Amino acid sequence: MPILFKLFISFLQVGLFSVGGGYAAIPLIQNQIVNVWNLMTIEEFADLITIAEMTPGPISINSATFVGMRLAGIPGALICTFGCILMPFTICLILAYYYYKYRSFSGVQTVLGCLRPAVVSLISCAGLSILTLAIFKSGTVDFAPDNLKFLEIALFAGCLFLLRKFKLGAIQIILGSGVVGTILYLIIPGLA
Repeated sequence: MPILFKLFISFLQVGLFSVGGGYAAIPLIQNQIVNVWNLMTIEEFADLITIAEMTPGPISINSATFVGMRLAGIPGALICTFGCILMPFTICLILAYYYYKYRSFSGVQTVLGCLRPAVVSLISCAGLSILTLAIFKSGTVDFAPDNLKFLEIALFAGCLFLLRKFKLGAIQIILGSGVVGTILYLIIPGLA
């Protein structure tokens, strides 16, 4: 099966089933690209997600574009982006019509309320997946000392402390941890 077709089908599914926004799409993208089709490793995927998070725009669209670009160049980027937005766009058009027509019914509000826990769980799953990749060398939860990334754990704890104690903004925390991590990786050989 040609790679462009695989990418289109994968991101069509991601767009169809990622209820709750961009972060909810990350585990679905990971499953399709890493687990189902074996098109990249989990480490490569984590790097692309990191880049997608740092660029402006929706994380799911950025991820689709970066994955497509990495795997099949510009045609891949276009196919993945189109596949990712086709179903949500179509569904949003249909739902918008019916929402405006029936928004006063209490059943509509009940359905929306029932979807919230699913969205929270999808976002939590994405966060735990990224956290696991960040602090464990093997990418799996194993608390053996040789499997832990102590610098990343220290940076995470420091950032969390600064975020909670001094109420610094997310941009300041991200930039600061990037600068500190880069300096430490340059100063202390063997950390990378």
